[in-house]
Amino acid sequence: MPPVPTRQRVRESFDRAAASYDEAAIVQRQVCQLLLDQFRPSTTPDSILDAGCGTGYGIGLLQQRWPAAEILAIDFAPAMLAAARQGADLCIAADIEALPCRDASCSIWWSNLTVQWCDLVAVCQEAHRVLRPHGELALSTLGPATFAELREAFASIDQHRHTIRFREPEAIAGALRHAGFAGVRLHRQTVSHHYPDLVSLLRAVKDIGANSVGDGVRSGMLGRRAWQSVQAAYERHRTSDGLPARYDVILAYANK
Repeated sequence: MPPVPTRQRVRESFDRAAASYDEAAIVQRQVCQLLLDQFRPSTTPDSILDAGCGTGYGIGLLQQRWPAAEILAIDFAPAMLAAARQGADLCIAADIEALPCRDASCSIWWSNLTVQWCDLVAVCQEAHRVLRPHGELALSTLGPATFAELREAFASIDQHRHTIRFREPEAIAGALRHAGFAGVRLHRQTVSHHYPDLVSLLRAVKDIGANSVGDGVRSGMLGRRAWQSVQAAYERHRTSDGLPARYDVILAYANK
């Protein structure tokens, strides 16, 4: 599987982005709704674990759908978790790779656009451990076509990757099955958001905390000529709506 950024580095990046996250997380909210729309658990849940809850947008959707369910929100970025506290029944600062929860303690394990920053095998094993028998999992993550235009534009000036290495759908399904899940179902679709220029696009990525955590980050600033080259390369993707940021969205569902 592809390497993921260090946990400390990811935590610091999302902590810094907590204040700007909600305004910038347009695609994240859209994907959260997609994940919920296609989730049809076999029984009404009484306890839901939101793994990597961020500022808590998903908590509100889950409460609307299942108002009687107790929601446990977990995130390892303290500033993000502070914003989520008003919605969940209980918030815990913890890493979803090592949940501070009893075995078989929840009926649904839910995660929206979080596991791409994690050791997927560890996350799936922990999800399986804390779910009750016949409990169900719903997660969204990003596939390898995410930010393809951005990588292509930067490839014109250096060999740095500039994004993390997103996993193939087969790797996600394989990690779930390896952890013991059954009935694994994946759905893949492209979600795009458009920006007036490259500066606005990169600022939006920074405002959700997803910048500077790739596995090939530059050690210095771009020069003027290099920046102009990147802009020109990205302009080739412009549409009537603006410059696209493409998200290769993977929705995964499974049961214990």
